[in-house]
Formats: sequence, structure tokens, C-alpha cells
Amino acid sequence: MKEFCGLCPENCFTDRNKNIGACGEKSTMRIAKFYSHKFEEPPISGTNGSGTIFFTGCSLKCVFCQNYELSRSKRGKEISPAELADIFKKLEDSGVHNVNLVTPTHFVKEIAKAFDIYRPKIPVVYNTHSYETPKALEIIDPYVDVYLPDLKFFSPDVSERYTGKRDYFSVASKAVEFMMNSKKTVFDENGMMKSGVTVRHMIMPLCVPDSKKILKWFSENQKNGAYISLMAQYTPFGEKDKYPELKRPVTKAEYERVYEELLRLGIENYFAQELRAASESFIPDWDF
Repeated sequence: MKEFCGLCPENCFTDRNKNIGACGEKSTMRIAKFYSHKFEEPPISGTNGSGTIFFTGCSLKCVFCQNYELSRSKRGKEISPAELADIFKKLEDSGVHNVNLVTPTHFVKEIAKAFDIYRPKIPVVYNTHSYETPKALEIIDPYVDVYLPDLKFFSPDVSERYTGKRDYFSVASKAVEFMMNSKKTVFDENGMMKSGVTVRHMIMPLCVPDSKKILKWFSENQKNGAYISLMAQYTPFGEKDKYPELKRPVTKAEYERVYEELLRLGIENYFAQELRAASESFIPDWDF
């Protein structure tokens, strides 16, 4: 039976049972790695790491993607919902603090089937670029405890240059609002996030004005104890040779201007990454 996909805002309406969608994937899930990842925000990674599962394919496809081989579907191993449920259990048994689904949007229907087979007793983290439809979020929301969404760009010109999509902010901001309305931030006795939202924003070269607008939007729309995570880890990667401005890391001056704006806006719930985080050593080696 034909099933036309409309899970992401690309709305390619491809029958992914037979053909590849705009995300680069068919309906069968593929992953590139699962392991204990220790470089997320402190309340996510903690001491034992976050049980991270990297899915292949992506509907956004940033030109600078640090997981470029994954977002372009150049690698990955096919798995069934039952096999994914087994991975949930393996990660949980290993002692990680949570199960962390990275770029899962285009597989939410299959992921939901896996949760129906086995629901972890540790929090589930939904780690996304935020180019999401209400349809996809409504499917996965009952299974999610913590949302970890990016809010990458404010300017349509910037998002079009780096993703080909002028509507990124209008779509992503609505997705983040959905998440903040859905989950109230709660920490356990060890300071680990049991539920809630942490909005990630990565500072980009020459994009300080855009970052300031993102922070202003967050300060005006923050609810239910949501946090923002200011990230300095941009590392030249992907199609950087086509974009001269992307061939360098963020400067100290750029970082400080954005951080000062965060303080000026009076945002108290935040994490701030150090500039030394800009390194390829933080990019995993892929297994599949």
C-alpha cells in the first residue's frame, strides 16, 4: 500500500516504502552509531554519558553539517523497530542517563513502534534541527521526556544560503514553541534533566546579528523553565570550500558579543560552551 510521506516541511509526499524522500532515506530506519556520548550539555551527559543513537538522513542538510556523511545518507545500517527497541535496552543497561535520538524526524513512525515494544525507564531525548511539522511532533511527543532542539537561523537570507530554505525560522520557532508548551523542565536530585527543553544555538562566523535576534526571541518566548545552550563549537566542515566565510571558526570577539547579549537580555536559564569546543575531535567515528 502506498504511503505518501509528509513528515517534514519539505512535503515531498514520496512513497518512502519504495523511493527515497527529500530526507535521503526510505521508510526503513538506518543508524550510523549508538554509544555513550559525553559531550552534550552537563544535565544530559552527566558522568555516564548520553545513550546517543545517530540516525542517517536529514531534511535540512546544512552545508556545514558536522555529521555530513549521515545527513547526506552516505552510510548507515538498516534496523527494524524490534532491533531499535533492543538498542534502547542495551543503552539503558549500560548505565547511560538517557536515550538520545539524533536527527530522528523522518523515522518517527518507526521509532514510535520501537517504543511500543520497549519503553526505557530512563528519559528519552529528542535531538533535532527543529525543521519539524506538527504531525511529526504529535507522533513522537508521547514518548519524549526532553527536547534538545536547535534554533539555527533567524534571517531568511542566512537560512537560505546555508540550507536552501527561507522558511527555517518560521517553521523551527513554531516547533520549539510546541516543545516548550509540552514539557516542563524538571531536574533529578543529581542535577540531570528528567524532562524539559534546552534550545541550542550555535554561533556562526559573521552571524552575530542573527544570533542576537535568536536570543531576543528566546527571552520573549521562553516558558516552562526552558534553557538555552549557547554553542561555540562551529568547526569548518562539509561544503566549506563553496562558502569562504565558513572556512574559519568563530572568533573570540564574535563569541563575546553574543554572550554579552545573552546577559544583557537577563536570560538566566542557559548553558555556555567554551570556544575550545570548536574541534573535529568532538565528531564521532561512525560504525556503519
